[in-house]
Amino acid sequence: MYTSTHTMVVVPQTTAASRPALVFRLPISSAVPSQQAQAEDEGKGAQGEANGDNAEAAKKHHKSFPQPKLRLEIRDLGHSGATKFLGAVNAGDVLSAAVANVQRLLYRSPADPHTTMPPTRSVTVILRDMGGVAYTTGTDLDNDHKEIHFSLNYINSINPASRLTSEITGVLTHELVHCYQWNALGTCPGGLIEGIADWVRLNCDLSPPHWKRETTGDWDGGYQHTAYFLEYLESRFGSGTIRSVNEKLRLHRYQAKPFWTELLGRPVEQLWGDYVEKTTPSSSTTTVTVTVDEGTQT
Repeated sequence: MYTSTHTMVVVPQTTAASRPALVFRLPISSAVPSQQAQAEDEGKGAQGEANGDNAEAAKKHHKSFPQPKLRLEIRDLGHSGATKFLGAVNAGDVLSAAVANVQRLLYRSPADPHTTMPPTRSVTVILRDMGGVAYTTGTDLDNDHKEIHFSLNYINSINPASRLTSEITGVLTHELVHCYQWNALGTCPGGLIEGIADWVRLNCDLSPPHWKRETTGDWDGGYQHTAYFLEYLESRFGSGTIRSVNEKLRLHRYQAKPFWTELLGRPVEQLWGDYVEKTTPSSSTTTVTVTVDEGTQT
């Protein structure tokens, strides 16, 4: 149950049916994690086992970092996507757990000088009729207040229905990364920005069924294409590697060669080549099985 009060505002909507759009605005958390959100983290470990962190570690991360004000705005309660969203997730629980996951995977602790978290003060999730899937932006107030615009049309299209909760949670987790990641003073390649967001989603065990490792194209193709490459780097160079990537994006403008060689000792093209070689099955290892009829000799 939500502990905050909410308001419902009726505004005119210009449609053929002249049906008013019901706008639902709800503050779903304060700066202090709710008891319900803490219980969710304790019981589920904020899905931390996918990255080797146990439930207690995720819970401590969630409690130690400053927590943003979380708000939900539904711009058309009559949209079937809104009905599906409200039936599939508890927004307070999902957003609180997603924030905890992002903070846990990208940062160590508020006192650790090796990782510095952006001062995100609030996140408003806006469900509205629009194309695409979702995007994140700063507000007119300032960039410390974020808005995640999430398409009601996309939510309505999620199929099968059993995928609703996981897909909604995955998209929100991806977008919350954009509320907390660094971007090399605006110079980071978009493929790396989106790859880090999907790397977090991957490590929250929220990858959709169609995701797969791909070795064609460049390393910075973005999204899951880059996320699996980053996962390879995390495995190869040790836990915390992507945290270091994100922190380096806070400190410097992005220049590919010094960025990767200073961080991992070799250029990213070589790292991508290593990943491709490790991931692509070798045709020379193909095994041919021959069945011999011992009763016949030729």
